Amino acid sequence: MIFVNSMSDLFHEDMPLDFIARVFGTMRATPQHTYQVLTKRADRLLELASRLPWPKNVWMGVSVENVDYLWRIEKLRETPATIKFLSIEPLLGPLDAIDLRGIDWVIVGGESGPGARPMDPDWVRSIRDQCIQAGVAFHFKQWGGIVKSRNGRVLDGRTWEQFPRSP
Repeated sequence: MIFVNSMSDLFHEDMPLDFIARVFGTMRATPQHTYQVLTKRADRLLELASRLPWPKNVWMGVSVENVDYLWRIEKLRETPATIKFLSIEPLLGPLDAIDLRGIDWVIVGGESGPGARPMDPDWVRSIRDQCIQAGVAFHFKQWGGIVKSRNGRVLDGRTWEQFPRSP
């Protein structure tokens, strides 16, 4: 039995290629499901991408918390994934010039829990506007905060719950 969850990274350096390939094989064998795979290890993702079976039901994403990690987007863009997405959470600074070519979906959210750093609403608006300009689906997940449920997920009077078009 293979377990994949949101609190792990399939492309961690300790994960052997044969295990990752088995996970991809299981995802390929179950096309009725959509799998979202997220990594911070974009270098390893690209290194292994050509050695994996990429079914259409696997959506591949990278985390981009601030400008220091924009390079991960280029690595993602070079993979054969059909749907490519960015998880910009927690958003820790402005991202005013994101190259969204080849990106299908952007998720934005603030940091939550004890010690959560604040997120400037203009940072979120900038990303939303870039997505609109580029025709990329935009999903605003949360404002975050110490108790995230108190802050909600409304941006400029509405919720943003767009999803990418299915392949």
